Amino acid sequence: MGGAIYLIDDNGELVEMKEAYYDSETVLQEMLAKYPNLLAGDQMDNIRPRKWLLIEREVPVPVSDESGGQFALDHLFIDQDALPTLVEVKRSTDTRIRREVVGQMLDYAANAVVYWPIDQLRARFESRCEEEGQDQEQLLLELLGDEADVEEFWEKVKTNLRAGKIRLVFVADHIPLELLRIVEFLNSQMEPAEVYAVEIKQYVGRGLKTLVPKVYGQEQRPTTRQWDRFTFLDALRVNKGKDHEEIASKLLGWADERGLRVVWGKGNVDGSFTLHVERRGTSHSIFSVWTHGYLLVHFQLIAKQPPFEDEEKRRELQRRLTSIPGVSIPDESLNKYPSIQLSLLLNEDSFSTFVNAFDWYLEEIRGPWSPD
Repeated sequence: MGGAIYLIDDNGELVEMKEAYYDSETVLQEMLAKYPNLLAGDQMDNIRPRKWLLIEREVPVPVSDESGGQFALDHLFIDQDALPTLVEVKRSTDTRIRREVVGQMLDYAANAVVYWPIDQLRARFESRCEEEGQDQEQLLLELLGDEADVEEFWEKVKTNLRAGKIRLVFVADHIPLELLRIVEFLNSQMEPAEVYAVEIKQYVGRGLKTLVPKVYGQEQRPTTRQWDRFTFLDALRVNKGKDHEEIASKLLGWADERGLRVVWGKGNVDGSFTLHVERRGTSHSIFSVWTHGYLLVHFQLIAKQPPFEDEEKRRELQRRLTSIPGVSIPDESLNKYPSIQLSLLLNEDSFSTFVNAFDWYLEEIRGPWSPD
């Protein structure tokens, strides 16, 4: 959990909005039912943004013609093209968001396309509107337009269901890497069904609340992805294990204490962060850490920083780093970007040797470390 966004209030004052967990899963479910636009239909289709009609929350899903609702889907929406959209909501703190929810959703989908009678779905929508005092005809007109044929719309919903033409949407305050990979795979394989994950981050401050949705799983994937502390540590844990995640977290803590600047990388597959030291108005990068489990020392850039233009100074940093068991930095790498496996820093003594080497480096370029 980290990051912030900033608002300027009516008095011209800057309000810092910090990312926060939802108080409960129910809170996120209720907001989604009240504000369907949080599903970010414009991100799913930027030419014809998706619009949403909520059928009902907690929709029963039968497993046979005779059974009642053995399961309950969190939300059922239908878009303007009569495409049923099944939504499951989980908080990131719920471990089921990583894999279990996928099996759950596929179970719902497999039974829904066979056993959901369209007349019952329509009746549930009408009942919800009556209970909430909403005008069902007006809601349908807003979705479909003034000249729409409502009967034709419901018949199309039925046709889409029976053809398996549905949309599956996983919603959470953070989409973990395991779920993202599964969503991307399913979305590329499950024609005619669509599969998406929608991340809805919450930011709070001074009694205000801001919700920021982001959709994953579009057919046209972005070429870059902006990483942050949360997504980086999550990906590193998935790729290399919790011990690697802890090492990276300790390095970030060390950087914070030393007043270093963290620059997060962009990459659709591999994430990174790079530590920078500010010296006399200039930013100098030191090393970068990657989600594939390696750390790169930026000797090529360090060589441009006084007093490290002197090769003997770089050799001293090399000597300190290679005193860590398993670390090898050849002489020819003193003007390159040699790599170190993060696994070599799992030992407490090795980690201390590594950060002590860079404490020495910081003292050399700016005196005893401080943010100044």
